[in-house]
Amino acid sequence: MTRAARTWWGEKFLDVLEHCMDVGRLKRGRAYSGESRLLEFSINGHQVKGKVRGNVNHYFGVYEEPRYNVSVSLKQFSDRDWERIILDITHNAAALSQLLLDEMPSNIEQVFSSRNLSLLPSKPSDIVSKCSCPDDASPCKHVAGIYYKIASMLDRSPFLAFQLRGMLFDELRHVLAESDLGHVLIHQMKTHDHNPEYQSNRYPSPIRNSEKYTDLQSFWRGYNPLPDLDHASNEHVTPAILIKKGGDYPGFWGHNKPLIEIMEPIYERVVKQNRSSI
Repeated sequence: MTRAARTWWGEKFLDVLEHCMDVGRLKRGRAYSGESRLLEFSINGHQVKGKVRGNVNHYFGVYEEPRYNVSVSLKQFSDRDWERIILDITHNAAALSQLLLDEMPSNIEQVFSSRNLSLLPSKPSDIVSKCSCPDDASPCKHVAGIYYKIASMLDRSPFLAFQLRGMLFDELRHVLAESDLGHVLIHQMKTHDHNPEYQSNRYPSPIRNSEKYTDLQSFWRGYNPLPDLDHASNEHVTPAILIKKGGDYPGFWGHNKPLIEIMEPIYERVVKQNRSSI
């Protein structure tokens, strides 16, 4: 079947549906997650409620469009469970830093599995659902519509999973920030925090020069003309400067006479012979 979720947490939530519902009913239930069918939807704490528009069915004596009230909730973790989970997160620098940065760690389930728990539902008994429709099957297609709606919300905000398990993410983040490692990470983030500088223009402004050129020669040469070549040719140039960096007797030199003493006159002669071409 076509998947309605785009992230691993949304996918995992829908995987539970496939194990606890008839596939045909599940497919029909997806149509009840849209705005045309889902008239009301709210999340209060860990409780999810919705009002779904049903179908007119003359065969079963339903002549007016019905409205069904649906409620869904996840099994809550105890306070002791949350204390242990929070302790494990504070000892996991990678998970802690990501949560403090409002990012869902990809391995967050490993923290819960170490306590034999699961953040997202892992079995049908993790979800409690009710619907006012007369359908004997549970969960019905109206409940499935709410499931799909929750999965789409988990795609956009995975931290909803904490709330559905009984812990608001803002509360969790505050507790994590108060831990010893949390204090260090928060301080580190504040130290590197700085306000970005915004440019008023999309493109850089050109540098404009108020100097007016009197002729084409000065225009093409620019503000700082090149030094006079005649003057430059008369300046003293240290001969064999690169050779001198290697010393008198570099590793490859095996003669008794220093290499610099031999090469220096050669460099001087080359400079004198080519000075006129500079």
